[in-house]
Amino acid sequence: MTDPVSIVTAALLALLVVAVAVLAFRTSERQLRPAPSPAGPEVDVDGDLVGLLGHLAAASVVLGPGDVVLRASAPAHALGVVRGGQLAHAELATLAAEARVEGGSREVQLSLPRGPAAGAGRFVAAVQVVALAGDRVLVLVEDRTAQIRLDDVRRDFVANVSHELKTPVGAIALLAETLTEAADDPDAVRTFAERMGRESRRLSGLVQDIIDLSRLQDADVNLESRAVPADEIVREAISRASVEARARDIAIHAGSGRDLALQGDPGLLVTALRNLLDNALRYSEPGTRIAVGVRQGDDDLVEIAVVDQGIGIDPENLPRVFERFYRVDPARSRLTGGTGLGLSIVKHVAADHGGEVTVWSTPGRGSTFTLRIPAATVPPPESTTEAPA
Repeated sequence: MTDPVSIVTAALLALLVVAVAVLAFRTSERQLRPAPSPAGPEVDVDGDLVGLLGHLAAASVVLGPGDVVLRASAPAHALGVVRGGQLAHAELATLAAEARVEGGSREVQLSLPRGPAAGAGRFVAAVQVVALAGDRVLVLVEDRTAQIRLDDVRRDFVANVSHELKTPVGAIALLAETLTEAADDPDAVRTFAERMGRESRRLSGLVQDIIDLSRLQDADVNLESRAVPADEIVREAISRASVEARARDIAIHAGSGRDLALQGDPGLLVTALRNLLDNALRYSEPGTRIAVGVRQGDDDLVEIAVVDQGIGIDPENLPRVFERFYRVDPARSRLTGGTGLGLSIVKHVAADHGGEVTVWSTPGRGSTFTLRIPAATVPPPESTTEAPA
């Protein structure tokens, strides 16, 4: 006969085995079941990346394994970063390989060719390379050439202005000191006073030219554009230059514009032509003459030419005459009070009006500067015919 204790013990063991089996089954099922996703919809990483790159001004390229171009923006093609479906510059490929190995991002500035030709120009590029997931790399390239050139121009401009201002200021200070010491000599006082006046006028002209040039270089410059007769511009400019012309014994003759009109700001156009006349006066000898002619040019432009009988300009100097502070004859310019900014102002006035200024010159025979400005658009006359009764 079986012991009751043994029967109870066997039953308990059987229940324990069943319980362990059920627990093991549920644990296994829980492990095999996928983990619940976090709250909220899944994020489309590629879609967000494409949308972000589409709003960037910089050229963007997404590289896959082996530098395969997965995506490239329109600026990347326009700038020549991607050509023929491949990354065009070995320097960028090297940076991409380093980013894959080291991770993170890196920023460098490179000088890259604009095209595959040997004589192609170069541009300064600010490059940022970022390592992405899946062995992908993002390359961002921004053309900084214009900004760097502008910074260089501003730096040179400040240096030149400082140098130009120091000369008349130093001269005035020295003359004032000398004038004090020669107070008992009326002739010396008169001489030094005249020189101080000349240097003061030179300083005033330089400051005014700097103000005019800075205003013209402002991107938000507002032109008072209207139709203005060419003869009106010529008469006003000659009137402003007449005192200097008489002092130098130089005659100014003007031709008729034959009812031609310019489209532009009258004040700026007069300033430009006055600067051309001043330049002609400074480089002409006493007893000579300056001619101002007006005619209808090509491309619907009105041309105002200033012709002098001065010393002329060597061919190697012609390309630089419109640069700021450039002087063909520095000694003569200092003697006559030139600032070196007049022709640069003329160039900016012409450009702001959609025109240009050109020069022709032969050493010893004089120069011809031609201001070419769009002609005014004259509306058709309104009909005055009365309606029949």
